[in-house]
Amino acid sequence: MALQENVKFEQKGKEIRGVSRLNSRVRVAIECSEEGQTVRAEGYTKDISARGCLAVVPHAFAVGQKVRVINLINQNAGDAYLIWRGHEGPAGWELGIELQDPMEDFWGLDF
Repeated sequence: MALQENVKFEQKGKEIRGVSRLNSRVRVAIECSEEGQTVRAEGYTKDISARGCLAVVPHAFAVGQKVRVINLINQNAGDAYLIWRGHEGPAGWELGIELQDPMEDFWGLDF
């Protein structure tokens, strides 16, 4: 029975994400305005998609916060929202980031 439950979860997860993801480590900077000051944290992605990424950065941005994501490899930048924050590890916080109106080649790859 447990195996059947895992299959249902995997299918549901695919429907929720809706886009393919690629394991890829890309250096990124996340910026936002907090109390009138620009806060910037640099880190890296664990995976990327046409619509966002899972990144690790050393700052605990708030879920729902509007941020600016900068791809430090090709200098592409775009507005985004933090949609998920995971646990804090040695390198920083895991952050789920959704790009708003992403450029086709934001990551320099075709999806």
